[in-house]
Amino acid sequence: MIYVFLAEGFEEVEALTPVDCLRRAGKTVQTAGVGGKVIVGSHGIPVTADIAAEDIRLDDALEMIVLPGGMPGTLNLGKSQAVQDAITYCVDHRKLIAAICAAPSVLGARGLLNGRTATCYPGFEPQLTGCNAVAAPVCQDGNIITGRGPGAAMDFALKLVAVLCGEAKVKALAEGMVYTK
Repeated sequence: MIYVFLAEGFEEVEALTPVDCLRRAGKTVQTAGVGGKVIVGSHGIPVTADIAAEDIRLDDALEMIVLPGGMPGTLNLGKSQAVQDAITYCVDHRKLIAAICAAPSVLGARGLLNGRTATCYPGFEPQLTGCNAVAAPVCQDGNIITGRGPGAAMDFALKLVAVLCGEAKVKALAEGMVYTK
């Protein structure tokens, strides 16, 4: 199971591109709404989440959580107890954590990026406490995968597919979607 958290003000492309690509790759993905099931993105697009964030299951079936950026979506993710519990579970059980744009700041606030290399939306680097912040579109350091911003959403999504399903699946998926880099 992969949970993609949607909080009021999330960046739509950063949330839905990973959902789309991971589902195309055959993974089980659920969107989890923070504060309800209908969540409005940062560009006014309402999205109906599959489940409420409080209904996620933190167990062995969990493979990854995904935190999309956007404002104030990132701030709302950081305030959510369900999101914080999921992060703690992933840390404690060495599960994958993916965050893009401003959302790596949620991990930085918890000190989870100390000594790691990560990327984020330009200007959020100071919030990645103790981190070697780089300007790459996507970065993986251990079980944490970070993406730079909306323009890197497809590269971020395909990195998630690569980590979970392998490069052959990424190649087939990219070809089927007519994605060239």
